Amino acid sequence: MRGATIGMVFQEPMVSLNPAMTIAEQLYEGLLLHEKVSRAEARERSIAMLQRVRIADPERCLACYPHEFSGGMRQRIMLASVMLLKPKLLIADEPTTALDSLSQREVMEIMADLTRTEGTAVLLITHDLGLVARYANEVVVLQKGRLVEAGAVRDVLTSPREAYTRRLIDALPKRGAARDARVKEGALIEARDLVVSFAGHAKGWFGRAEAHQAVRGVSLSICPGEVVAVVGGSGSGKTTLGRAMIGMLPIAGGDVCYRGVPIAEANAKQKRDFRLECQLIFQDPYSSLDPMQRVRDIVAEPLRYQQGTSAQERDAIVDALLDEVGLVGLGNRFPHALSGGQRQRVAIARALVRQPAFVVADEPVSALDMTIQKQVLELLKRMQADRGFGCLFITHNLAVVSEIADRIIVMENGQIVEQGSVEDIFDRPQQAYTRALLQAATTSDLLAQLNAA
Repeated sequence: MRGATIGMVFQEPMVSLNPAMTIAEQLYEGLLLHEKVSRAEARERSIAMLQRVRIADPERCLACYPHEFSGGMRQRIMLASVMLLKPKLLIADEPTTALDSLSQREVMEIMADLTRTEGTAVLLITHDLGLVARYANEVVVLQKGRLVEAGAVRDVLTSPREAYTRRLIDALPKRGAARDARVKEGALIEARDLVVSFAGHAKGWFGRAEAHQAVRGVSLSICPGEVVAVVGGSGSGKTTLGRAMIGMLPIAGGDVCYRGVPIAEANAKQKRDFRLECQLIFQDPYSSLDPMQRVRDIVAEPLRYQQGTSAQERDAIVDALLDEVGLVGLGNRFPHALSGGQRQRVAIARALVRQPAFVVADEPVSALDMTIQKQVLELLKRMQADRGFGCLFITHNLAVVSEIADRIIVMENGQIVEQGSVEDIFDRPQQAYTRALLQAATTSDLLAQLNAA
């Protein structure tokens, strides 16, 4: 039954796609096993399906490996591999969690089209109520393995009967009042015509690999206490920009200045201070936390490099911070024994334990459900307000941006295409790309339903 009549699209396609097999081998596998077709027919059907999921060059795609594609493209390939067998039921487990709004919409529209034409029923597992509002007919609400509410999408979302359902809806990021104006003390950190390049693929034995510019001539500045959000599609250069600004990636051109000093010209002490005063909150806390360390050891580790701090003082700092982030009594646990929201709190605590001046938050709430997302956002906002660090907040969730940011920067193909205040970007977007991102956001569909009810 599995494979032939039931297909599944997983949350993270890179985990379910075999990194050692070409796309062709992975697409052919199901057809050869279940339908006993020839390899020539399998190739023909695979190319046709890749075209249906809007892969521009399907023949080249067949010869490539999963790592050569973006997250959105890998999800399309995964969908193609499942739909090749025309299953009667498609189980889609968080298929758009790590995708930007444009890629989300493309993947969901493709999935909806394939299911309509093939007559496939879809079980969509998601924490994104916006997707439910836009694409689902019926909805089932689960809490701790128990069904608490079910019915037509509009009825459940606009007139929820259960308190848990109401909490999910109330946790939706909502456009609030503009944040208090920050005192401009001059730029804390500044990128000037920043260029970041990666080596490309050489063609043939003696071909020269052409460098790919992931970030191209980007200039921006962040003041103390300011939150600047960077949004854009997958592969737009958001994460690369953030990591380059804190010295985790080499730069091919331009400068990064910290407190007015170009890092390339800084002396050894200035470079050391820069590294210690900049921190990163990773997108996936589970992969960035040491599974062999307890929570309190993970949080305490950055303090090992803080001179003049005794073991007792370190313990006191860690205990106070664990209390502040809501992890009292969990210091002796290992990461695997924590929920997703708790692991993200550990990641935040680790990044802030040394009182950094600048923090890069890379998709810190992308994989969390609505209620946990709200809690983590509130925590991050409170700690940022209390501690006054500058923050580069990288996200594809525009609803989150409207709640936390002072300014928004929109990136496409490694360049800044638009920037401005939250009000300017949301109410008066100037670029077609920005308008497309806003139109693709699913949260607006749900909020419109709720306001009309």
